[in-house]
Amino acid sequence: MSAPPADAQILAERLVKRFGSFTAVDDVSFSVRRGEIMGFLGPNGAGKSTVIRIFCGLLGPTSGRAVVAGIDVAREPDRVRQHLGYMSQKFSLYADLTVAENLQFFGGIYRVPPGELPARIRSAIEMAGLAGRADMLVSTLAGGWKQRLALGCAILHRPPILFLDEPTSGVDPQSRRHFWDLIQGLAADGVSVLVSTHYMEEAEYCNRIALIDRGRLVAIGAPAELRHSKVRGELIVVECDRLGPALEALAEAPGVRDVAVFGSALHVLVDSGRAALRDLPQFAAGHGLEVRRIERIEPTLEDVFVHLVAGHRPAAQPLQ
Repeated sequence: MSAPPADAQILAERLVKRFGSFTAVDDVSFSVRRGEIMGFLGPNGAGKSTVIRIFCGLLGPTSGRAVVAGIDVAREPDRVRQHLGYMSQKFSLYADLTVAENLQFFGGIYRVPPGELPARIRSAIEMAGLAGRADMLVSTLAGGWKQRLALGCAILHRPPILFLDEPTSGVDPQSRRHFWDLIQGLAADGVSVLVSTHYMEEAEYCNRIALIDRGRLVAIGAPAELRHSKVRGELIVVECDRLGPALEALAEAPGVRDVAVFGSALHVLVDSGRAALRDLPQFAAGHGLEVRRIERIEPTLEDVFVHLVAGHRPAAQPLQ
């Protein structure tokens, strides 16, 4: 790993975490700068949550170093927690308390100065879109409101660093978009954010993305960089009848590097787009298949993900 930037707020140096003979995190190194949103993208069991829990001081690393706000997490976990906010995919709110009572409780946990707490609670309620609903029980709130309220609780103490572990899982697209507007506003104010997600469209909102698979970093970079530098070859979309047989047949076609199902079509990675547009329909016809549509396309983050991660996993291991 090259020298981290001077304003790095989150730093992993050759981080390893083992549980017995199982290696959950394997030699992971990266940094997150002040005001940067870093996305963690990977399959189930890839190690994303484990890395975040190490940074939060909830797990100790087997080897390597995790540094938050210049503090070694393994040496001073309690001190580190004063500088960070944490939100998990399972909302940490108390369903039998009201909106205001939850905020009061977390304000005490985070030791918010009593003189400042009322104003911060009002700000959190407004941010969550819950003005006029402070006395509602959390159990009666819709998912998007719970999500924004949980974020408000996590940042009551105004932390400079925020860890979000799949925070929008199970939330509708409109609520996810609103949530990301809030995250980007925090980053614009200088908050460093590390967020794990399995939604490809969410990854596009990040400044940089780290792809992680079986505990190891597969690639790291800005979304545009990953789309254009990590997929070797040209990408073709093919629509035809009998998708399963088409997948098997085109995988054996000359010049084809990889084939994957995307909805009702195939994304075919080829050496030459021009040659594929000319030859693949004829090749398919020779296997009793009719190509209805074929054209060159730009790779998406999902294509990068499939090419670098999913394409190299056993079929029995599902992706998120």
